[in-house]
Amino acid sequence: MVQFRLPKHSQVQKGKVFKVAGNSATLRTFHIYRWNPEDGNNPRIDEFTIDVKDSGQMVLDALLYIKDNIDSTLTFRRSCREGVCGSCAMNIDGTNSLACIKHIDEVNGPIKIMPLPHMEVMKDLVPDLRSAFKQHASIKPWVENSEKPKRERKQSIEDRAKLDGLWECVLCFSCSTGCPSYWWNGDKYLGPATLLQAYRFISDTRDTKTKQRLEDLDDPFSLYRCHSIMNCTKTCPKGLNPAKAIGNIKMMMVKK
Repeated sequence: MVQFRLPKHSQVQKGKVFKVAGNSATLRTFHIYRWNPEDGNNPRIDEFTIDVKDSGQMVLDALLYIKDNIDSTLTFRRSCREGVCGSCAMNIDGTNSLACIKHIDEVNGPIKIMPLPHMEVMKDLVPDLRSAFKQHASIKPWVENSEKPKRERKQSIEDRAKLDGLWECVLCFSCSTGCPSYWWNGDKYLGPATLLQAYRFISDTRDTKTKQRLEDLDDPFSLYRCHSIMNCTKTCPKGLNPAKAIGNIKMMMVKK
């Protein structure tokens, strides 16, 4: 018989409730996804009500406060706290973002925090990004140039400007995990984050392997699973436009 229900241990259950006393005007409630692969229990949603006056104004500040003062077992990635490293990417109020630059006041009502969607979860808010980084490595994310100049390779102001909107990517994978095409074909389709990085090196005038880079992407899945849904551009916490970069690669493919 066909099984239409979710597997038994995938159903998210109601979790623990933690509340602190404080000024009602500055109390905020956080609903946080929790799952520990070692205890054999279903994932759950824990509820934390804290006074953000004591924690700070960003979602990451609240998570750090909860971990330091309420539940030390809460697990998530973080590093720079400035939107530079991409470590604290998670789904906040239904949108992929970076917790360190997501202001609590941007969300009305309880703040729902989940791991990045459609990725295997290692624990709590930590997704398994090994496959995504392997895909990133496959596009050779470095300048390739067989020439051996005796001095620095300089770029004109115009050539350097071609990289703007590309180099700022912090590889948080918010765009890729927000892309339905990547959800269904993540093992073959490289996804918006990796393709944005691919275009960054294709556009670099110091790189001499443009033809080879395009040939490496010329198959039914690596590039062409993109259907310009634009979720990637909408969710990018750095305000970049992966969909445009992918479109530019497609145009170069046609010219090639």
